[in-house]
Amino acid sequence: MASKTIKKANLKYLMTASDDFVAQIEPGEDVNVECDIAYNGSVVSSFDVKLTNKDFKYPYFNPMTGPIEVKGAKAGQMLRVKIKEIELDDFGLTGLMPHSGLFQEWIFERQSEFCNFKPVRVSDGFIHWDEKRKIPTAPMVGVIGVAPAFGSILSIDNGDHGGNIDVQELGPGATVYLPVNVDGGYLYLGDCHARQGDGEVSGVGAVDIGARVTISVEVEDRPKRMDWPRFEDETHIGTIGLGRTIEEAMRISCRELIYWMADEYGFSEPDAYTLLSSILEGRATQVMNPKTTYVCKVRKDFIK
Repeated sequence: MASKTIKKANLKYLMTASDDFVAQIEPGEDVNVECDIAYNGSVVSSFDVKLTNKDFKYPYFNPMTGPIEVKGAKAGQMLRVKIKEIELDDFGLTGLMPHSGLFQEWIFERQSEFCNFKPVRVSDGFIHWDEKRKIPTAPMVGVIGVAPAFGSILSIDNGDHGGNIDVQELGPGATVYLPVNVDGGYLYLGDCHARQGDGEVSGVGAVDIGARVTISVEVEDRPKRMDWPRFEDETHIGTIGLGRTIEEAMRISCRELIYWMADEYGFSEPDAYTLLSSILEGRATQVMNPKTTYVCKVRKDFIK
């Protein structure tokens, strides 16, 4: 049971160290973070709502709860964020929007209605897609990150600070490693999904949903060659690369994984690189944000 709840009030659309902290947490403390649905807060809170393009004001997507101060966190260190539980609302939303997704204008030029949203009911561990289909939920946190070292970054964007990374592995049981760029950490969370397909190809194609995320955060020394977010779960370690192209993002992610294997698992870099050619698991988790996300991961039992 979490000892503290951080309410989804005063939601933010920028990751920045210029914001006042909304809460302070102690290292190791279980906290429950309320996260709003990704679309303009309360605009899409009902199954009866009829949505058009005018209801959405760019760039006000992915409202975030934060920044959260992690007591004792200093610039140059690392946050070890354990995601313990995600409790989902019963209202989810997915769909199509113009200027978004894998095909963008190519598909929308062939449709009379640019904005096509689909509300879904989420209950008992399932997404009730239609009368014939119910799909098991796979809860995840889409936006998780910290303030950048300088300036501000929109909640729809991403980078080495984290942000809108949309990685399906970041669900219950996962641990996310994030760099600390500014004293206090300035941790933000938001954009939870009941489920997301690889690529999130239609742009807003995940089942976006409000949620309550239970986390605990530890402050640790940052590995010398950790330049991008990392994650770990019961079976795998993984790295998260972000770039303008899939190839760029994959290179970043794979390089980060080679460094991790060399620095902490006893491999030489050539040996790690060669082994990954046979055992690497990788994919683009989303291709529709300002920068693509590519995950590279490896089974722990293969590298111990």
